[in-house]
Amino acid sequence: MKTENKTTQPKDGFVGLKENFSSDALSGFLVFLLALPLSLGIASASDFPPIYGLITAMIGGLIVSFFAGSFLTIKGPAAGLIVIVAGSVAELGHGDSTLGWHLALGAIVVAGVCQVLFGVLKLGKLSDFFPLSAVHGMLAAIGIIIISKQLHILLGFNPVTEAGKPMVEPLELIKELGNTFSDFFKHKDVAIVGLVSLTIVFAWPRIPVKAIKKIPAALVVLVVAIPLAHYLQIVNIPDVKDAAGVVTKKGFSPLLNFKEGLLDIIQVNVSFDGFSQVGTFIKFVIMFALVGSLEALLTVKAIDMTDPFRRKANTNKDLIAVGVGNIIAGVLGGLPMISEVARSSANVANGGKTRWANFFHGFFILLFLLFATHFSDMIPKAALAAMLIGVGYKLAHPKEFGHMAKIGWEQIIIFLTTIIFTLATDLLVGIGAGIVIKIIFHLMHGAPLKNLFSSKAHIEGNVIKVEGAAVFSNLIGIKKQIAKFNYTDNVVFDVTACKLVDHTVIENLHHIKDDFENEGGSFTIKGIEEFRPATNSKHAFAAVKK
Repeated sequence: MKTENKTTQPKDGFVGLKENFSSDALSGFLVFLLALPLSLGIASASDFPPIYGLITAMIGGLIVSFFAGSFLTIKGPAAGLIVIVAGSVAELGHGDSTLGWHLALGAIVVAGVCQVLFGVLKLGKLSDFFPLSAVHGMLAAIGIIIISKQLHILLGFNPVTEAGKPMVEPLELIKELGNTFSDFFKHKDVAIVGLVSLTIVFAWPRIPVKAIKKIPAALVVLVVAIPLAHYLQIVNIPDVKDAAGVVTKKGFSPLLNFKEGLLDIIQVNVSFDGFSQVGTFIKFVIMFALVGSLEALLTVKAIDMTDPFRRKANTNKDLIAVGVGNIIAGVLGGLPMISEVARSSANVANGGKTRWANFFHGFFILLFLLFATHFSDMIPKAALAAMLIGVGYKLAHPKEFGHMAKIGWEQIIIFLTTIIFTLATDLLVGIGAGIVIKIIFHLMHGAPLKNLFSSKAHIEGNVIKVEGAAVFSNLIGIKKQIAKFNYTDNVVFDVTACKLVDHTVIENLHHIKDDFENEGGSFTIKGIEEFRPATNSKHAFAAVKK
């Protein structure tokens, strides 16, 4: 991508609003069209009242945009947190979704405070600690879980293991798919809406007409699914009871159902009674804070790379902004927010130039909440499920598996280990398992134990010399040394004295090299030609050793 001259960079603040009003307002509106159904769907899939997904998006736009550290990211609820949110509602509420929602809000607020502290303590480099293969494995596992749950909804089922107890365990959801598919024609009207919506989700981006592709597939789904559901006269599916009148399977409402508008729901909904379940409460606080921060930071890094003006976000400031947004959203009843990658990418593609695009996206959601919430009652849940299956498929795309395999057999093992442990237990255990496997491989390749978590890097003139090992777990220290230079400098990164340079470090070094070159400097990796692949892979980002 061509680098814009710094003098042409959009201005920030209210001067930037005036300068870029038309482009930011238009992009904000187009992002709103995408965010509206996704926010409703993410909230519904998370066992939150659907309207509170819009509350989070509104706060992320109207409030957080003013003090965010990134320029083009869109703040709002994320599909990647569905698994954690739904789990917190189920575990804290012990099957009572209303109680669980209020208690989950308490964990979201405390996690927001943690995120503010992360930013204050300048832990914006948090994402650099995690090996990329484990991060991709975590995201792929989230995608698989989203798909496994939403396929039931798509076909008109609300999977349960017993009366009143929602099925939330991933492996249970996957196992139950056999029964759902065998009963395919039981709720055929809902299934028709779902399958038509799913077809649009996957087929629309493939249309070879640029102007048509600019219309969000999610919007097209609503335009088709709402009248189709009305035509088919879809009604609520009743509970299934045994001879004694005991509910064996809970019923299912195939349409979103809320009659309240913004003025009816703006109130304090948070409850901190979940503190009494100290172990469970702390677990979800850690998950919200850690996974939410990791996803938000990864999105910021990804969007920085697509910014046509090559601006660099202040990750610490952005973490503080997201944390404050989560505190406000949690108090009012909203889902946790992050810098969301799909909406942020759409903002870049639609020509958004400043943080005002995020503001306008929140402003249009506010207008919807004030004047058009009755429209949401007509939206079929199967249509929202189709959109989320599309999101889940992108997270767990088959190309991800192929990409990891190309980088080396070690990476695919770490990737699959993270997925399996996440599906069998939870996200924290999953990514922890991936990290442990990665460290074991590093030790097998001769990385000195003392260098695993402490980088032995020092500067001599314009040369950064690294000894022992350059691996994911000491990347933060390595980046600290690189940050002492300007992107206009000519820097040499010398790994001659290393025994191992891993995949995460190599990929990061290539991105850093691009940053230097885009600003007129240079970043030369010295000594890497003396290494051989740590595995059988010849991929440019594969780990190497001596």
